[in-house]
Amino acid sequence: MAVKTVIAKAYQEAPIERVLGQQARVLQRLPLSVHSHIHAEYIQVSFDEQAWPEEHARLNLFPVADGQFCVQLMYLQYPAQPGMADICWIEFKPAFFEQFPLSMISKEQPFRFDQVTEQQFTICSQSQALLQQLKNATALTSFTTSLLQVEHITHLLRRSLECIALPFTVCPVPACRFLANDSERDKVMEAQRVITANLDNPLTIKELSRKVAMNECYLKKGFKALTGKTIHEYTQELRISKAKEMLSKEGLSVSDVANTLGFSSISHFSTSFKKATGMKPCELLH
Repeated sequence: MAVKTVIAKAYQEAPIERVLGQQARVLQRLPLSVHSHIHAEYIQVSFDEQAWPEEHARLNLFPVADGQFCVQLMYLQYPAQPGMADICWIEFKPAFFEQFPLSMISKEQPFRFDQVTEQQFTICSQSQALLQQLKNATALTSFTTSLLQVEHITHLLRRSLECIALPFTVCPVPACRFLANDSERDKVMEAQRVITANLDNPLTIKELSRKVAMNECYLKKGFKALTGKTIHEYTQELRISKAKEMLSKEGLSVSDVANTLGFSSISHFSTSFKKATGMKPCELLH
């Protein structure tokens, strides 16, 4: 046990520098207290000019003993400021995988578990949504917040294995064949960003389609195909998540939160909140 702990700790030290190389400079680290078997943190990194890698995700696997291994996930994305990258770094320690039979884990995977492996893949729209949900994860108590984080992180691991094993394929529904075009998928992903930026004043589907220059019907079908949610479901999920965060941390009234997030009335907000969370907004007020 002691040997395994030492090995796992060695993988945690300066992981970004090791993965991205000398051109990366770590500016800030914010660890998440998630789970004893999972290490996660947000890291802000800067790069030398002409050395900026593209946005991408990576899965690294390190065998630490017979039948034991450590898996690391890295998601690198750029915010508005050039040369600065936001990284979500997640490490699944050997104890995490001991919950599952080894034969189940290694069966039919696109890589071996007895040798060092590095797999790079594209950050799909579902992963982007999960990363945003992880960053904004907040619940009624510290424990339920941690459970919510573990849920998002486990979903990210599942999605990463799917992305590696089965790269993007066109939705079999004829109306979704347009998603084979990168520019069309980018428009759907842009719609996600527009929705997130306008939670206080949600756009209609017509307004959103004009904003991203995409046919309404295609936008609705493409959004559902890539995110698994309708535009309304996705918007409401983000608004309720933001409402929980505001009610729990900012000391605002229910009325303040409803107005800030653009709900037509307190009644409408309370009904939507209870439907999504099973509790009244006032139950989160301190």
